[in-house]
Amino acid sequence: MVNEKIRIRGLELRGRIAMPPMATEKSKDGRITPEMVEYYAARAKNPELGLIITEHSYVDIRGKASPFQVSVASDDCVEGFAALADAVHREGARIFVQINHAGGRAREEVTGSEALSASAVQFSRGTPSEGRSETGSARALSAGEILELEERFVQAALRAEKAGCDGVEVHAAHGYLLNQFYSPLVNRRDDEYGAQSVENRIRFACETVAKIRAAAGDGFAIAVRLGGCDYTEGGSTIEDAAEASVLLEKAGADLIDITGGMNGYIIRGVDEPGWFAPMSAAVKKAVSVPVMVTGGVTTVAQAERILEDGAADIVGIARALLKDPVLR
Repeated sequence: MVNEKIRIRGLELRGRIAMPPMATEKSKDGRITPEMVEYYAARAKNPELGLIITEHSYVDIRGKASPFQVSVASDDCVEGFAALADAVHREGARIFVQINHAGGRAREEVTGSEALSASAVQFSRGTPSEGRSETGSARALSAGEILELEERFVQAALRAEKAGCDGVEVHAAHGYLLNQFYSPLVNRRDDEYGAQSVENRIRFACETVAKIRAAAGDGFAIAVRLGGCDYTEGGSTIEDAAEASVLLEKAGADLIDITGGMNGYIIRGVDEPGWFAPMSAAVKKAVSVPVMVTGGVTTVAQAERILEDGAADIVGIARALLKDPVLR
């Protein structure tokens, strides 16, 4: 099954294994470097890899997560992404750009401004899976500022489209801004983006997807990386993930990429490959668009089992590809 073709909004992928976003920290002044182009092209050569999703790129300087993160926040970024898209396409793979805002996880020494989030809370700058415990305060975004940031996501997506990329992935996972709105562990709001319902908590992400869909070309794909469950008491649940995914599909999402929420990209105490497969299976039953899952999968055989079990349509292999472009 891994070698079966699949379509995402009309885009044909040559196989059902994807390389999910992983930060290389190799950019220079926020720009794509020749070293990065070479890195992604080497992995695109793998015939079993149908889709590459680039490392998260910030849509606004206030949402920059680290000093060497890639930028898609200005028009002068287009040239680098065009070189990257050309290199990946020459090898026969498709490429999505992951677009992100770090929200409360942004550091003032990196952004030069205060951290912004769903609510005014003390916020961990890292996820448990990254082993960081640094904390800091964040200011709650106003409704007007939310609309402004939605437009930043739209402009970032249009830059990716102009560069010749096949789509974007809106990052709403791993404790970043859109995930901060979705998670009741962080969202304390009482407005239309507030914690009262899944619909309210996912509204920021849904409005962003809908606006990208309205602005981009019909053939341009939109994925959402959804941190669907926090695996923490009082946090988001697998049931929430299914409900949110239905709303994201209605907003225009063409692919739902399932992973962890405020818990990051691991589940403590779970070592079996396909950590998030029970969640992706629940989401797959709820939506009609393709569903992708990543988490602990290191081999083609493991990916095959997840596909055969019907838990996902596409399986991401991360760390194994980071180390070696050849899949085993």
